[in-house]
Amino acid sequence: EVQLVESGGGLVQAGGSLRLSCVASGFTLDDYAIGWFRQAPGKEREEVACISTKDGNIYYGDSVKGRFTGSSDNAKNTVYLQMNSLKLEDTAVYYCAARYPWTAGCNFADYWGQGTQVTVSS
Repeated sequence: EVQLVESGGGLVQAGGSLRLSCVASGFTLDDYAIGWFRQAPGKEREEVACISTKDGNIYYGDSVKGRFTGSSDNAKNTVYLQMNSLKLEDTAVYYCAARYPWTAGCNFADYWGQGTQVTVSS
């Protein structure tokens, strides 16, 4: 059974940091493109990062470039999103998603996690 489980969300003050984790099971991580998405209330879902663990390429959305960093630990089948210099507008539910194959990018996903809430306060 394919599963993606996010963790690491929480409440943080503006300017602070959080690290999200996404543990994948039921498939081999580097066969898939792994995306981080977020959705705030009343807003469309936004692609934050798209990670190819096979070749190390990472795409970042314009709103998070220079502040967020994606990484992975294939031995742990886990993908991370380090979020620094958090802003109020980063408040959202963050999801990880997987799409096969790893070259496909993250425009669509085959599997989704349940999401983790990130709330940035002033």
